[in-house]
Amino acid sequence: MKIANLPGDGIGPEIIEQATRVLNALDEKFEMESAPVGGAGYEAHGHPLPEGTLKLAKEADAVLFGAVGDWKYDKLERALRPEQAILGLRKNLNLFANLRPAILYPELAGASTLKPEVVSGLDILIIRELTGDIYFGQPRGVRECPDGPFKGEREGFDTMRYAETEIRRIAHVAFQAARKRGKRLTSVDKANVLETFQFWKDIVTDVHKEYPDVQLDHMYVDNAAMQLVRAPKKFDVIVTGNMFGDILSDAAAMLTGSIGMLPSASLDANHKGLYEPSHGSAPDIAGKGIANPLATILSAAMMLRYSLNKAEQADRIENAVKKVLAQGLRTPDIYEEGTTKVGTKEMGDAVVKALAQ
Repeated sequence: MKIANLPGDGIGPEIIEQATRVLNALDEKFEMESAPVGGAGYEAHGHPLPEGTLKLAKEADAVLFGAVGDWKYDKLERALRPEQAILGLRKNLNLFANLRPAILYPELAGASTLKPEVVSGLDILIIRELTGDIYFGQPRGVRECPDGPFKGEREGFDTMRYAETEIRRIAHVAFQAARKRGKRLTSVDKANVLETFQFWKDIVTDVHKEYPDVQLDHMYVDNAAMQLVRAPKKFDVIVTGNMFGDILSDAAAMLTGSIGMLPSASLDANHKGLYEPSHGSAPDIAGKGIANPLATILSAAMMLRYSLNKAEQADRIENAVKKVLAQGLRTPDIYEEGTTKVGTKEMGDAVVKALAQ
């Protein structure tokens, strides 16, 4: 089993190191190879996604990804910015289905900004389409406005578009996931305004005919955002487009107390995937040894479950994380009075130790 380790920028190398230690503590043999990506890729090879890095990702059975981005690269042309690496990997590996679980561990109920009675027991799975929508639609750019009240001025433009195949395949992923959970699926759109999402709604409704045992609801994205903070436990599985999913999954992340707790998986049609924490590179705390590695460690567990067919080992890692939280160990992002504050490596040490118990 070959794993491509792509640490990236900021806190990426620190959290990937801990996830790698946890994987090596299992009684499995993994071939792991690292390569630069993001700002590190630009520094090493003049591009955020160097050819060698992309080649490694294509050859591997799964990709474990840290984070990319740093303010010092903001003045680069867009094609050379670190964030283009993750977009390039999604496109080149055809990773169209992003799975982001938002689970509130009982020990962290007090870390959420919402009242415990609102979020206790939270367990949501957000499924985000990852390779279409306004992020990849053409044409796009900056041009002289051709008509209207601002004719002659510069205008920026992007194109929102979805092909039927793109909608159908993500809908199938969502219905199948819902079937394994509470058999409730909420499709989030903006069909009252956008033609693209009226089309989305029509196709999801059609796919629903193949899953009569799953309850399907449709919800406008603005209402979905409101309901996530008003009554989040009403949701089970959410499926939505690329841009809406980007926003809603981060909102759901904060319901759990910290985005530093949330893993994610991006899968192709054959369940090969890229696994990364939902948070960013956090350059302001890089090198301080205080970043929370648990989202990355839990992403490694998702990798074992979805791409490497090692569900038992995935369970072991997830149970180990629960043990260290029950012991009261907390990185600064989830720390509260009465618990024990630890750093990145100490949290990794604790998970490795829990695996052996």
